[in-house]
Amino acid sequence: MRPRFHPRLINGPFGDPGLYIPFLFENRAIVFDLGDALPLGARDLLKVSHAFITHTHVDHFIGFDRILRISLGREKNLHLYGPPGFFKNVEGKLAAYSWNLVKNYPYRLALHLTEVHRDHLLTREYLCQNKFIPTSEAARKTFQDVIYQEPGFKVSAATLDHGIPCLGFAIKERFHINIKKDRLEALGLETGPWLTDFKQAMYEGSDSETEFEVKARGGQTRRFRLGELAEQISLVTRGQKIAYIVDAGYSPENQEKVVSVAKDADHLYIEAAFLELHKDIAAEKCHLTARQAGTLAARAGAKEFTIFHFSPRYTDQESLLQEEAREAYRRYR
Repeated sequence: MRPRFHPRLINGPFGDPGLYIPFLFENRAIVFDLGDALPLGARDLLKVSHAFITHTHVDHFIGFDRILRISLGREKNLHLYGPPGFFKNVEGKLAAYSWNLVKNYPYRLALHLTEVHRDHLLTREYLCQNKFIPTSEAARKTFQDVIYQEPGFKVSAATLDHGIPCLGFAIKERFHINIKKDRLEALGLETGPWLTDFKQAMYEGSDSETEFEVKARGGQTRRFRLGELAEQISLVTRGQKIAYIVDAGYSPENQEKVVSVAKDADHLYIEAAFLELHKDIAAEKCHLTARQAGTLAARAGAKEFTIFHFSPRYTDQESLLQEEAREAYRRYR
């Protein structure tokens, strides 16, 4: 059974933070953080529909310029989420460039920005053809933990303390739909884009009596009732959850928020900037040690975890960080 989300760190553990999450059988991806994005090709970045930014330190956000550059001149809606002050940060980047020719672009590029505050969201649209100058006030709505949701999944956030607000994220699949390839074969059906439509209909809770068209072998079109087709070719299982935590001190408040947002994650990606030997430096810089990261992964009940965002002082000592985190995870699991 193949998962829907296939996360991978954009850079190595000593490089800029960022998690790229493509969706299986979909021309789509999301990212958590946009540090140095050079390892991602243009095709990868063009799949990104939503970017969730923990905070705008340069190593977490310098990749915004690259995704903007690749998106120019294309029909695209790019949704970006960030902490308080995010509008000002992005507007500052946009103001650094001249936009006198964009009125001639035939395709509509829109940036949809959302600031995540502790109890509300602010959303504003920036159109390329309008030189990225917003034409309306930000729309406001209250929220608790879910900052984005669609029928198949939701993204939750928690505000952590890094000396400034820093967001922790988790993406949770509502449920997972496994396709029985042997049943497709028996019915004479081929894999293809129609499976994405089929899954979307199930996520949306469409009426089981809805007629669903499928392209069969030989180019023929066959019709099934959605409920009948689902019973024959699919197996519904627990949804997948991926969590992402960076740049947070080990305060009691941060600990509880990390454990909450990452609870029962299938895979937790969590920073481990320092060894426990240097926990005072970690505290001063509002970062985690490897032992603290492993402890939080265990407390959250994460099935797997990956540490990254290592301080360069540990170059050639990566194994020490890994061993410390794993030992803590085993101790507190």
